[in-house]
Amino acid sequence: MLHANSGRIIRGLDSPDELDIDRDAPMGATMNSSGNSGGMTRGFVRAGFAISAIAASLALLLITAPTARAAEDDQRCLACHGVEGMEKTLMDGAKLPLHVPGESFAKSVHSSVGCAACHLDVDPASHPPSKKEIKSARDYSVVSANVCSMCHAEKFEQWDKSVHAALVRDGNAAAPVCTDCHRPHAVIKETAATEQTPCQGCHNDIYKAYLGSNHAKARRNPDTSYAPLCSGCHSAHAVRPAVLSEGPKAACLGCHSDALEKHHDWLPNTGLHFEVVSCPACHVPGAQRRVDLMIYDNQARSRLTEQKGVPFFEPRARSGDNGQSLDALALWRLLTALNPEGRQAKVTLRGRLEVAGGPETHQLADKSKAISDCRTCHREGSDAFQNVTISIAGPDGRRIRQEASAGVLTSVISTNSVGGFYAIGATRIQLLDILLILAFLSSVGFAIGHVTMRWFFKRHLLANQQALAGDRPSGHAAKKM
Repeated sequence: MLHANSGRIIRGLDSPDELDIDRDAPMGATMNSSGNSGGMTRGFVRAGFAISAIAASLALLLITAPTARAAEDDQRCLACHGVEGMEKTLMDGAKLPLHVPGESFAKSVHSSVGCAACHLDVDPASHPPSKKEIKSARDYSVVSANVCSMCHAEKFEQWDKSVHAALVRDGNAAAPVCTDCHRPHAVIKETAATEQTPCQGCHNDIYKAYLGSNHAKARRNPDTSYAPLCSGCHSAHAVRPAVLSEGPKAACLGCHSDALEKHHDWLPNTGLHFEVVSCPACHVPGAQRRVDLMIYDNQARSRLTEQKGVPFFEPRARSGDNGQSLDALALWRLLTALNPEGRQAKVTLRGRLEVAGGPETHQLADKSKAISDCRTCHREGSDAFQNVTISIAGPDGRRIRQEASAGVLTSVISTNSVGGFYAIGATRIQLLDILLILAFLSSVGFAIGHVTMRWFFKRHLLANQQALAGDRPSGHAAKKM
């Protein structure tokens, strides 16, 4: 803004036409003041221009002096750090690159604040220090992230509540901090292309799957270049786990707000399907699917969370008969342990059909290829119901899963456990079907037997009455005797 004001002063001096000058007035050029013509000699005008020029020069000097000093200080830094191959040996023996390309830094958004604004621990008067120990490159990055919060407080707060920050606090060396996604000396706002997204550094398999998706293809089309990249669905800084899978569904409906209405035209029980079936389960037609039975706390109305340092779910979930997957009896025991006597809020299971793998989830196809045949799921032996997991939210919000046998969906023991998840034609419990048939046949048989017995007894009673009537002597015969 200061430079802009300086620019206006200079343009005013270079272009007298911008001033209110009457060139045709007597005595040469004169200046109108408040609409009144006044005589002003050309020499006085020139003197005025000279005074203005001097004042402008002084103002420009005062305004640009700090900027010039900052640029001068940065050039002094780049005199050393602009040399390729500059590096520092760390305490762990690794090399920390110290090279800063001057041209890239000049184009970055951080060039306006200068080196010293971020490197507060550096004293130019005594730099480089005689000795400065840095434990590791990772340790330096984590500590340096706090500097970013001075200017980017809102973004830093979002990151601090994210799953990435939770992993950093847990000591995960691969969890990203600011400098893992943003190159601090070459940050250019809103210029990142699809191929430059930093997410691929850690999630490369998912990123490759995304490149083949309908979203990635749409981004390459100028008319639909607004199609989502990673941050469009997962957020750039406030990356949260998909608790109850509501996050991804909300992201889908954020763009496809009319999806529920359009599905009403052909999909029965649309609302229920949207609740228990994830979008990719149908929109990634070739993917392997699974049923995830989420342990749910009815009182808190949220997924039950495994406590840090006091694991409850994993030891019990892995105590199945084969030590690898839960069968129906082991699942019943698990829920019994989660629902001790006297507990008011019942812990239950909420089932959801989803895509089994993370990369496959991102391979969204065109809507014309989405699954729309009900028989894909609603038939006996459907592939979609052969993979089953039991899950709970971990301390950082990510799901902890344990495999379960497909039989938990169709076992009579699981009737109470998975009663909240039932797919017509696919998760039928055969024993209950048999018992239902027997009950039906029994009720029909009882009704038929009842009617038959009534008819039999009624007929037998009538026959006896007729027999008795035939054996009884008439009244006239009795009188003769």
